[in-house]
Amino acid sequence: MIWMKISEFALRDLLPLSLMNTPCVSVQKDNNVQEAIGLLIPYLESMTDSLIVTNGDNKPLGIVGGREIIERVLSNPTANLFESKVESVMSSKITRVTGTTKLKDVIEEWKGTGRAFSIIPNLIGGYSAISARKLLEVGKSSMTEMTISEMPKKKSLTFKIGATVSDVINMMLKHQTRKLLLENSNQFISDRIIIEKIATDFNYLKNTNNFLDLPVIDFGLEYAKIITKDLNINELSSIMFGMMHPYAVFRDQTISPWDICLALLSEKMQEYA
Repeated sequence: MIWMKISEFALRDLLPLSLMNTPCVSVQKDNNVQEAIGLLIPYLESMTDSLIVTNGDNKPLGIVGGREIIERVLSNPTANLFESKVESVMSSKITRVTGTTKLKDVIEEWKGTGRAFSIIPNLIGGYSAISARKLLEVGKSSMTEMTISEMPKKKSLTFKIGATVSDVINMMLKHQTRKLLLENSNQFISDRIIIEKIATDFNYLKNTNNFLDLPVIDFGLEYAKIITKDLNINELSSIMFGMMHPYAVFRDQTISPWDICLALLSEKMQEYA
């Protein structure tokens, strides 16, 4: 047996029992955006990143996720947006993988698209989702001694207490991130929280005419898990895998499932082959 980088392994070898266990959630192109959001909210982060848009025969035409929704809200913060067809807001960029696709190729493609989401044909004629959250399974089963302090460093993106919805959405889109930390705290805002507020408190923006100017501090921020020990990546991945909406803070660094994906590319992440 020899040591190989985890990233050189095929998906089917890293996830032999669960590769296709996460079915894609789909919405038809003629459904309206409000219907899509009704499906999106329960699944964002907890299971997957995006919905698959089909024409009714299971053939994927595009995807719609938090990014597409907040992007459109920024340009059209009115109730009319949610009555429009899903096809008008979807992204047509779909990344497809197979069981033989190498882990490194999946993550490198995600780097290019800015979205950690791919689809894989499953055994029942449909598609399953491969996302950054799914790859936490790879992280937690790895045998590495690599620790959090050895992960690629990045600057934590924060927002100020007086930031508006417009400020936060612009920052998310600029930096291709779905979560921002409130400065000097472990509280965060996410695209999911914003979309939930739109659907509930604001009745798909029928109950407000200045949504983008509202302070996000009133939106019910959530708390990132504070990690106090320099854990191994497999220990951290296990903790995050057990979280409904995985997000952690270690010292001055924020860690999302995407950061675990980047760590999986490291030379220090190796397995027996």
